[in-house]
Amino acid sequence: MSDRPDAAETAEERKNLEFILDIPLQVTVELGRTKLLVRDVLQLNQGAVVELTKLAGEPLDIFVNSKLVARGEAVVVNEKFGVRLVDIVSPNERVEKIL
Repeated sequence: MSDRPDAAETAEERKNLEFILDIPLQVTVELGRTKLLVRDVLQLNQGAVVELTKLAGEPLDIFVNSKLVARGEAVVVNEKFGVRLVDIVSPNERVEKIL
């Protein structure tokens, strides 16, 4: 008896994988957070500075569908901002964030 899957089974698995690979995901990179009162938000104007909880140089949080999956650093690529992944969050760490 062979451990090799037959061609039909392999083709079906490939088709299923291709279907999953086309599912769109929302990717968000978070620079930091803060809490403001409504009064403070209404007083914001052009040039205002909003202080965030993260310190300069700290890694950015990268979320996929609102779940933390990685951390990275800001980079510029072809005059656009990007993020270089420096740490992938382990499955155990993801579970700890939920609890």
